[in-house]
Amino acid sequence: MWWLTFLSGALLVFIGIRFFAMPQVAETAFGINTQTNGDLSFHYIKGGRDLVMGALFIILLLMKQYRALGVMLLTGTLVPSVDLWVVTSHPGYETARIYPHLTAIILCLVLGWYYIRRPVDQSSFNIQLSQA
Repeated sequence: MWWLTFLSGALLVFIGIRFFAMPQVAETAFGINTQTNGDLSFHYIKGGRDLVMGALFIILLLMKQYRALGVMLLTGTLVPSVDLWVVTSHPGYETARIYPHLTAIILCLVLGWYYIRRPVDQSSFNIQLSQA
């Protein structure tokens, strides 16, 4: 599960960077096409959100903060759920564009549940308490 979580975080970082570097391409890959008239606010909000979420997945994973990662993944399920709603609410959406969002929902639920249920390493907990 570790590699799948790391890969998911890295993919989110990539998607976030792509929203800043190639906003129109990223928007199409997201599943919508809008007339922005040069206003890329949505793109930058989405890019920043994905960049931060992906970085936090990786950071919590590398710091072995598995419970926090599990909580973040489970609550983070709201993000791809809302994204899915946005895409399916868009007139003329393509069915293929919903699969990445559905996959993200499933990954967040499965990985989140896995990390929540993972036993706490008491030795690292004791070390952290003694250093405080």
